[in-house]
Amino acid sequence: MMLLRRLRPLLLLLVCAALTGASGAWAAEPLRIGSKRFTESYILAEVLAQTVRADDPSAGVEVRQGLGNTAIVHAALKAGSIDVYPEYLGTIEREILGHPATGAPLEQLQAELRPLGLAIGVPLGFNNGYALAMRSAQARELGLTTLSQLKAQPALKLGLSNEFLGRADGWPGLSKRYALPQSPTGLDHGLAYRALADAQIDVTDVYTTDAQIAALDLTVLADDGHFFPRYDAVLLYRIDLPQRHPRAWAALQKLQGRIDETAMIAMNAQAEVKRQPFDAIAREFLAAHGQKSAASGSSASASASGSASAAPSSSPGAETARSGLWSRLTGPDLGRLTLQHLALVLGAVALATLVGVPLAVALHPWPRWREALLAVCALLQTVPSLAMLALLIWAMNRIGPVPALIALTLYALLPVLRNCTVGLSEVPEGLTTAARALGLTRGQVLRSVQLPLALPVMLAGLRTATSLSVGTATMAAFIGAGGYGERIVTGLALNDQTLLLAGALPAAALALLFEGVFGLTAWGLARSRGA
Repeated sequence: MMLLRRLRPLLLLLVCAALTGASGAWAAEPLRIGSKRFTESYILAEVLAQTVRADDPSAGVEVRQGLGNTAIVHAALKAGSIDVYPEYLGTIEREILGHPATGAPLEQLQAELRPLGLAIGVPLGFNNGYALAMRSAQARELGLTTLSQLKAQPALKLGLSNEFLGRADGWPGLSKRYALPQSPTGLDHGLAYRALADAQIDVTDVYTTDAQIAALDLTVLADDGHFFPRYDAVLLYRIDLPQRHPRAWAALQKLQGRIDETAMIAMNAQAEVKRQPFDAIAREFLAAHGQKSAASGSSASASASGSASAAPSSSPGAETARSGLWSRLTGPDLGRLTLQHLALVLGAVALATLVGVPLAVALHPWPRWREALLAVCALLQTVPSLAMLALLIWAMNRIGPVPALIALTLYALLPVLRNCTVGLSEVPEGLTTAARALGLTRGQVLRSVQLPLALPVMLAGLRTATSLSVGTATMAAFIGAGGYGERIVTGLALNDQTLLLAGALPAAALALLFEGVFGLTAWGLARSRGA
């Protein structure tokens, strides 16, 4: 009970801070720009943000990078968590509107999006379609130039991105159109290129503007069956955006037709091959095309939004400065990411404690109900974290720290509840009987006998819950909740192992720090009892 009293102020502080930040963001009504979790989307989001800031340096702009796949970003847009993001017509038709085929007139698409509160605008000027690619040397050896020829090569190992495997305009429709016999393996899009270069897979899906196609000398297999639709880049936005942010919308319209495929491939190459930060790439593009850009870049948007908007380097133009692990680890975003990660972990463990301990105490005399609750909590542990986040986004109609905090609390609940139950069960029955014989009430027995004796086991549960939360909290970056996962998500998108380490190592250090704190607490508790 003493432990609950100590944690209550911390919990209230964290919850109030989260709610205050959320309400303040809505009150100020900044322009919120989202992106998916691949290089091109990161870059385009920065181009949008810098275009708006260049027109109005005082404009409030938030960039919420790497939110996830189409379903998550679309849900964020419908919920109002973002106002606009770069999307592709083929994806809008097939994935969002569910058309069995593509090529519908733009007026029809607008009419179907209007009931959803969405609209299409500002065609950017390039097409980025899906394709399958393989190493050129292997393609020449096997004589492969088209997708239809894959049917005669059942032994080829296909490693496809997870989204492509599930999309109607991806593997399900492609394999049916060409009667392909292969059984592909799911991979992250950024990691697939490394697997292809190392000959761990033979074929992967690519975007036609990917810089890695030329960098790795890949052959794009011709779509001779004309399966893939065009994916012309556009802005998908909330229908009230032009009214709420008229000046920002006017600035965004200046981008219409300004980015061709050559320019987009070059920008992707700057990120994936030269390891340039996204904000520097956007600034260079806008400057080269006669448009000034905001000098503050993505670091300003990161501080405004509390989510990643670029790789964490403070020296965008210096590739050598970005190449070292130490410079990545100690980047200017380290403090912000650490505070976000701490808030998520401590908030989740505090909530799990405030919920789990009273439940364990209340159900302790009722073994069947207690076991049923433990079984439900154990079942929650089997739900993949990304699936849990997606369900919470759908249920709460929002992204950001609140659904992330709830997800982490659900995962932390089992060790807190289980250890509290075990600790109470290990208190000798004779001691509680003796306490009652002395005239103590049930509440007094609980406070003076059971909880103090169960405290070491309960503390072990908090220790486990905290360690689990530190690792799981990295997934919060997928829905714009911040934390060290921002670096990990960006590193995955760029296949940048140094940036991955720059996110993983601080998380590991934080877990070790918590282990040390709990270890000292347990030692102090044991020593006080021994005295």
